[in-house]
Amino acid sequence: MASAVALMNELFMIISSIFVGIGWYQIRSRKNQQNHRKMMITATVFGALFFISYALSSLLIGDSTFGGPQSIALFYQVFLQVHVILATLAAILGVITLVLALKGRFQRHKKIAPWTAIMWFISAGTGLVVYLMLFIIYKPGPTVGNILHLILKGSGH
Repeated sequence: MASAVALMNELFMIISSIFVGIGWYQIRSRKNQQNHRKMMITATVFGALFFISYALSSLLIGDSTFGGPQSIALFYQVFLQVHVILATLAAILGVITLVLALKGRFQRHKKIAPWTAIMWFISAGTGLVVYLMLFIIYKPGPTVGNILHLILKGSGH
């Protein structure tokens, strides 16, 4: 179950990044504001689907631990922490960039948007590496942090 949900989450993020790329191309190369807006709204929807699905799966299913060899476990953990920091920054920048656009503050939007897109791409890329290391390259380790399990355990079930 965890690997299927992780795949769905990864697909949401990749699709979001593809739409960010198309939207960026529409505004930078084609100067097409209408298509840019449509692509970025679509990217936002898929980004939101990712964050909602990821949060729910972390709470309800738990998080898979690294099951690969101990010799690279430290590398994986450091890489994962870098990814988490970048993803958090990308999400914050994404919200700021979206709010600026929705408020019509396009001069500020145009200054921050390229940085946001770059952070989004890096976050998606590092997230893909995390997914591949957790579920494809190596067998996942145990799933931990399932809040339902903790609640049921606390109630004596």
